[in-house]
Amino acid sequence: MGADDIVQGMRATPEAQARLLEVQVEDSAKDRVEHRKRSLPEHAQINAGKVEWAQVNKDLVGSETLVGDTRIELEKAEADLVPVRERIARNQKRVDDGLVGAKELAPMIEEIAHLKQRILNLEDIQLEVMERLETATAELAALQKRRGELQKSIRAVMAHRDEQLAELDAELAGHSQKRDGLAAGIPADLLALYDRIRGRSGGVGAAKLEGKRCSGCQLEATAAAVTRYQSAPKDEVLRCEDCDRILVR
Repeated sequence: MGADDIVQGMRATPEAQARLLEVQVEDSAKDRVEHRKRSLPEHAQINAGKVEWAQVNKDLVGSETLVGDTRIELEKAEADLVPVRERIARNQKRVDDGLVGAKELAPMIEEIAHLKQRILNLEDIQLEVMERLETATAELAALQKRRGELQKSIRAVMAHRDEQLAELDAELAGHSQKRDGLAAGIPADLLALYDRIRGRSGGVGAAKLEGKRCSGCQLEATAAAVTRYQSAPKDEVLRCEDCDRILVR
């Protein structure tokens, strides 16, 4: 028994004590509703969705960066081809127009062949970059789609959670209203004692004495305690010797 609630000879009518059990019923019902509110599976679903949302957004930043860098790489590959194509076109025209002397013809033809090979190599690079850009763009689109799906899913779960919370809050309000009505008929000192005990005893501040057993801790009282309970005046507020809860006869 705590020093803050040692009250010698506290008295209350049997009716007021019995009403404590009715208050206890409503308080226990409120506790169950609060537990249901905290335990809704939607809370975990929303948290998991937010974790995935954060990861998808992080992946999107990397994917967008990769697409941007690959596009720059493709532009460079395409730009590298331009001067080579222009040069081979000029050389080929000079050969075709007969503007190249006999001494210059062989080197010119050799250079054209070299330029053609250079174009093939650059086109291979261009094709490889284009393929990487296509893959990166597809991955980006998939991430954007997933983000949209996640947003829709999270909003739906949140809406369902809010509906359930509203229903539970209404249920909680009903129990609170009933509890307040019952508590109004209980002396303030007895109700305060009950609340203190309830706060440190797992939500149960008053229990019924059922024969020799306390319904709060489910332990049978000793013979001496039973004798004391039976001999106590009807308006004396009893306490369980094991769990310290208020015992209502």
